[in-house]
Amino acid sequence: MLTIHSDEYYMQQAYKQALLAFESGEVPVGAVMVCNQQIIARAYNQTERLQDVTAHAEMVAITAAENAIGAKYLNECSLYVTLEPCVMCAGATYWSQLKKIVFGASDPKRGFGRLNENILHPKTQLVPGIMEVECRDLINQFFKKLRK
Repeated sequence: MLTIHSDEYYMQQAYKQALLAFESGEVPVGAVMVCNQQIIARAYNQTERLQDVTAHAEMVAITAAENAIGAKYLNECSLYVTLEPCVMCAGATYWSQLKKIVFGASDPKRGFGRLNENILHPKTQLVPGIMEVECRDLINQFFKKLRK
């Protein structure tokens, strides 16, 4: 049974953002930022729409969350993202001092873990594999559609 305030619940919310990205022709990655059991930011990849290589879901969510709480440090916040963050996004989570990162599918080609798992802030808790199958299937479906 799915309960509110669970990792699975928040990942479902991130997945909904990934679906918006998919429908917009963006790589389907979605993210939500949670602080004190409240979603304070929702985001999805917008690199094509904004013509900005840094407009990853995580980066957009971090900026929105910082604006929402009026601070640059997110040490009481958790990021839920459907795909393992890349090195750029992992670096941003380091500087924002996130409390926790939960991701769905791993990214063996571009994920931060491929290069160095120590890129995360030492106090950041990492929870991989929540809704992994659904998140990976959505990414695979997007790229299969793109290749046609």
